[in-house]
Amino acid sequence: MPVAPPRPKGPALNALRAFEVAARLGSFAAASEELSVTPGAIAQHIKSLEAWAGAGLFVRHSKGVELTALGAGLLPAFTTAFDRLGEAVQSLRAQAAPKQVRIATIPSIAQLWLSPRLQALRSAAPDVTISVFAVETLPNLRREPFDLTIFIEDLPGDPDAIEICKEVIFPVCAPHLAARLREPADLAGMTFLHDASWSDDWNRWMRTACPAKSIDTSGPVYSLYSLAVEEAKNGAGVLIAHESLLQPYLDSGALVAPFDGRVPLNRRLSVNLAPTNTSKHVLQPILDALISSG
Repeated sequence: MPVAPPRPKGPALNALRAFEVAARLGSFAAASEELSVTPGAIAQHIKSLEAWAGAGLFVRHSKGVELTALGAGLLPAFTTAFDRLGEAVQSLRAQAAPKQVRIATIPSIAQLWLSPRLQALRSAAPDVTISVFAVETLPNLRREPFDLTIFIEDLPGDPDAIEICKEVIFPVCAPHLAARLREPADLAGMTFLHDASWSDDWNRWMRTACPAKSIDTSGPVYSLYSLAVEEAKNGAGVLIAHESLLQPYLDSGALVAPFDGRVPLNRRLSVNLAPTNTSKHVLQPILDALISSG
């Protein structure tokens, strides 16, 4: 009776994924963050893949890792393969639930820009379930389960992105503090409020609006921009406004821009769509509502 010999086993899918992410990012630690595992798990996966292949894919150094020639040569094919796999998974999700739209954005945009517009989105697409997820970094829309993202991105940015508006920054504060500020030099001695994500905002504005005067801009830091905004409204100090996020507060008078000087940044608020998303007739009313409200 013939006996079928055992088939040779290929490497584990998790090991292949760990290699692609670590190779693309150039770091085991960065790969662990993207895949939500420990750096040790990434190292073990790659070690098992190298053992299976009988060749090294990374050179380990005290300060990190770098790809071998073999690893570098393989990376493009692995990235393409995982992108295609991600697109297939996205297509499965979108076709299985065609009237569910998932939006990913950073917390500040979710709280200050998107939240006031959600009612308009629901009215534009009343038969669609819209979910919002606050994330810290721009998702890979080929692989992560989102239909669109709303982010502030550096220009020129993704050529396929839909621009909502350009980024402009300037100081704002409560009205009673604004009464004491006639020119940028009057900021000396004020409390400067900072957002952790945009830690260079004050330096950017000062270099343009007040280059001749050295002012200490150190002050309290907030991990959520919305908290810094609330503190500015409460009169705790002066904050750099991102015009796209804080225009409603300026319109209502809750915050005041004491100076005319506004500094444009090489950034924009934009919408990015997943390559394989829900049907156009489902997504288009939501896009139109977002763009018209910009």
